[in-house]
Amino acid sequence: MTETPSFFKKAQNRWIELPGNLRGILWLTLGTIAFALNDVLVKLLGKKFGPMELAFCRYSIGLLILSPIFFRMGASGLKTTRLGIHMTRLVIACIAQVGVFYSVIHLYLADATAIAFSRPLFTTIVAVILLSELVSARRWVATAVGFVGVLIMVRPGHAGFDPVALIAVISACTFAIANIMIRMMASTEPPNRILFYYHVGGAIIFLVPTIILWQTPVGIEWLLLAGIGVMTTIGMTGFIRAFSVGEANAVGPMEYIRLIYAGILGYYIFNEVPDYWTVAGALIIIISTVYIAREEARRQPGQ
Repeated sequence: MTETPSFFKKAQNRWIELPGNLRGILWLTLGTIAFALNDVLVKLLGKKFGPMELAFCRYSIGLLILSPIFFRMGASGLKTTRLGIHMTRLVIACIAQVGVFYSVIHLYLADATAIAFSRPLFTTIVAVILLSELVSARRWVATAVGFVGVLIMVRPGHAGFDPVALIAVISACTFAIANIMIRMMASTEPPNRILFYYHVGGAIIFLVPTIILWQTPVGIEWLLLAGIGVMTTIGMTGFIRAFSVGEANAVGPMEYIRLIYAGILGYYIFNEVPDYWTVAGALIIIISTVYIAREEARRQPGQ
């Protein structure tokens, strides 16, 4: 007698039947929600815990969650001949992570999120320097326009200038460098191997500062700290899955919905009301980066 397919099997079949772009958009939506909630946790916990302690939770809990994947890879799957570039990228990304957490704690959520979206602008410049990529004139113009949006938000020399905004910009640039280094490793290093060295190294780097600066969590703070690692891992998984099943130019723009989440969460949880400078700068950054993404998607392999 044939067994009736389980509810989960039916749901899985229904999911697979969905168009790839729709599944990608749903995965990316999950990722953006997770990252937005992660920012809320960072901001809440930042009143007591420093960015380095929060970063330790991010990497150590993430390592714990991903450990079954790493165990299945075994020593042969994790072995690398490019330890130097792994470690270089690790240090750069860890510096950027601390900067991102610091900016989330001290800026409005919408401001920190919008400035983080400037990462593709820096990626254009870094790719030219490190990878000798050829960039079209239109993409250079879009990058320049995007930086105008960054300047509108940061407002250097203005009475409303917040030095923390500069830290957020530098962190976006630093993360762009770390992301470009992934491209440099892609020919020999599979994604899970990069994740392994990234999480193990991050947990080790932030262990000593965490011990020195340790503040004992109380009650629900333990769950909130664990939540940083959980939400970051869910967000990262959502993004990886999204771009693996959907087209980048169809899926990518959905990331900017995160700015709406940040604005709503910032307003209702932290009573934050972004000013018109944030709105104007964020719109310019988003339009520029969406255009760059579409230009990248139109490029032929090898161009």
